[in-house]
Amino acid sequence: QDLAVRLTDDTDPFFLYNLVISEEDFQSLKSQQGLLVDFSAFPQKFIDLLQQCIQEQNKDIPRFLLQLVSSAPALDYTPVSLNVVETNPFKHLTHLSLKFLPGTDAEIKKFLANCLKCLKEDKMMLEEKLKKTEEDLTRQLSYTQQNLAEKSRELDKLKNEWTSYTTALSNKHSQELTSEKERALQAQTQYQQQHEQQKKELENLHQKSIQQLQNRLSELEVINKDLTERRYKGDSTVRELKAKLSGLDDECQRAKQEVLSLRRENTTLDAECHEKEKLINQLQTRVAVLEQEIKDKNQLVTRTKEVLDATQEQKVILEETTEEKQRHIEKLETTIKSLSAELLKANEIIKKLQGDLKTLMSKLKLKNTVTIQQEKLLAEKEEKLQKEQRESQEMGQSLQMKEQEICKLQEQLESTIQKLEESKQLLKTNENVITWLNKQLSEVQMAKKLDTPASAHGGGRAAVSLHGMPDRPSFHSSGINHPISPLYAFQNFLELTHSKNGNSQCPLQLNSQVSKLSRCSDAHTVPAAGHPANKENGEQLGLESKYFKRKDDSIPLRGLSQNTLNSEYLRPYLPIKAQPSPKAAGTPASSYFPG
Repeated sequence: QDLAVRLTDDTDPFFLYNLVISEEDFQSLKSQQGLLVDFSAFPQKFIDLLQQCIQEQNKDIPRFLLQLVSSAPALDYTPVSLNVVETNPFKHLTHLSLKFLPGTDAEIKKFLANCLKCLKEDKMMLEEKLKKTEEDLTRQLSYTQQNLAEKSRELDKLKNEWTSYTTALSNKHSQELTSEKERALQAQTQYQQQHEQQKKELENLHQKSIQQLQNRLSELEVINKDLTERRYKGDSTVRELKAKLSGLDDECQRAKQEVLSLRRENTTLDAECHEKEKLINQLQTRVAVLEQEIKDKNQLVTRTKEVLDATQEQKVILEETTEEKQRHIEKLETTIKSLSAELLKANEIIKKLQGDLKTLMSKLKLKNTVTIQQEKLLAEKEEKLQKEQRESQEMGQSLQMKEQEICKLQEQLESTIQKLEESKQLLKTNENVITWLNKQLSEVQMAKKLDTPASAHGGGRAAVSLHGMPDRPSFHSSGINHPISPLYAFQNFLELTHSKNGNSQCPLQLNSQVSKLSRCSDAHTVPAAGHPANKENGEQLGLESKYFKRKDDSIPLRGLSQNTLNSEYLRPYLPIKAQPSPKAAGTPASSYFPG
């Protein structure tokens, strides 16, 4: 396997340098330049380096550069080295350097032949595309004309419908506006009357309620003063009773303590009695001796009993007094409760009066809010009326705008119709020119046939058909076997006439770019270069320039490019005032060309 690299330049077709690297050459190159890539991966890596150079070429300070270095001052068939250099602020590193040999004559011829083949194929493709585009454009023109007619009809219908609709709308809006104005005026008067009546009634009610509330307030203030006085009196009596209660409680506690002490003494006495009875039982033998002692003790017992009876009587009296005091306390508590109940009732009455005041105030607020809402409703209705008036004004403005748009569309339609008529006239004139040229060609061909036998120029051959039109020649030497347009035949005919007249200084060369048609109906044609005019009689021969000027709104002449019409070879054969030939039948040529 070998790797072939070729250097070419699009601007210079003779610039050709070749490099063929085999595996053995690559091994030596690898050892010389210290490459780390195998032969199989080398092409992709080389392509990556070139792509990096392409990416960096638009930068101010590119990182990767391609350098083509030669030993000679100019590139005159000397070997050249291509270097891939990486730039650093410290050093320029050469990643790869390849030596290219200049191409030989045979290689350059092969390269040019390949380029010619590619160009011819591109030309054929472009011609086919041109034909297709012409057909598409003709179809589009017919379709657009049909659409234009349909849209003009639709426009007329829409105009009629729009006028009827606008008149109906204006009538409706005027009637609705008048009716709504009358209704609004009536409603406004009614609302004003109702508002005044309600206002007067509310003022009267408000004054009455204020007077009643003031009377009630004065009465309540008097009642409140009496109640406060009673309350203060009750508080003072309660305080006195509490002080008495506290004194009675202290006395009761003291009596209880005394009763407890007496009970303790009684228990101790009971215990002593038991002991003494025991002693009596034990000392029955001593009864006689101790009778006196017993009598004394009996006396003591009687005295203690008397004391006990007295204490019990005092206890009963204390219990009765405590009960009376408790009853008195209960009576005081009942009076206090009655006074507190009366105070609570008075507070409830005050609260009820305050609630009545609040309800009256809320009613007043509600009435005020109702009046405010009514005023708001009136304002909203007035705003609605103003909005409807604005909408009616906007509708009128929109109607005017649409009428202006309709006028503009009519003007555009008229302009398009004028442009169509002008284009039709131009087509007619162009067709007349083509017929006249065909007649002149046929006449010249017939004259040539009579004078000399059929001769070929540059491998081309033209024959006269039965109808007087030259057949389309075919060029065997150039390899073109398809039929050629009549314009091409006309150019070939001009070539033949020049060769016949012996004008060897200005031979007509075959150029494939002469017969290029305009790509579309709106495309700009390239203006022809200035050619020297025929100044034998001191004036320019040929058709006037106004017949060859391109208009932006005109349809291009099919089958005949403007470059050929303006060419110097066509002018001698287009007289300003052409005389009809005796052989040609039909209308004279002067009728096709004014003046």
